[in-house]
Amino acid sequence: MEDRCVVIFSGGIDSTTCLYWALDKFSCVYAITFDYGQRHRIEVEFAQRITSKLNVKEHKIFKIDLTQIGGSALTDNIPIPERDEEEILTSGIPVTYVPFRNAILISIAVAYAETKDAQNIVGGWNAVDFSGYPDCRKEFLDAMEIAANRGTKMAVEGRNIKIHYPLINKTKKDIIKLGLSLGADYSYSISCYKGEEIPCGKCDSCKLRAKGWRQLNIVDHLIERLLREGKIKSLL
Repeated sequence: MEDRCVVIFSGGIDSTTCLYWALDKFSCVYAITFDYGQRHRIEVEFAQRITSKLNVKEHKIFKIDLTQIGGSALTDNIPIPERDEEEILTSGIPVTYVPFRNAILISIAVAYAETKDAQNIVGGWNAVDFSGYPDCRKEFLDAMEIAANRGTKMAVEGRNIKIHYPLINKTKKDIIKLGLSLGADYSYSISCYKGEEIPCGKCDSCKLRAKGWRQLNIVDHLIERLLREGKIKSLL
């Protein structure tokens, strides 16, 4: 049996790093991207561009409509907040939190993994440079792993499922540094919550991404590409 894994792949900085990490660790890699009605669903299109250039066995686009639940600035008619970096990291759970999203997405990824005989789930969850989401914590992910191993045919038959979170304690700077060491190309990696190819530079996601590249003193691959293609005229 091949050493198989499923990467939950949004196409952002963290999940792109995880995809390259998984390709380095596992012999057979599947990716699953969720189109859940998010405001920034442009990331789905660009995620496909990234996987098309890599040795991914299959890239599954899974549609689910979380706008039916709402309650988040990413899935409902709620303004995207614009906060400074200190406020992002200290002011609690923001309105961009999608209720119990990671539990929903992990559950689907586990079901998909069972059909591929893949015992490993990989995701870019982070508990350092993030916006305070409760479903990005190690305790939550460990609990989801326990649930997966209580309720799947694969685990009952002795093939336990492992949820990997290689970025959980890393800063954005260290996440990008890890990806670069693995040859990651972030030029089509989209992070902006506003849903445009050109970063707004004002939302939490843009600010945390920019902070990481700035600390490394490297120009973001995405910005380099946008400059090269004439979509922007100067560094953002």
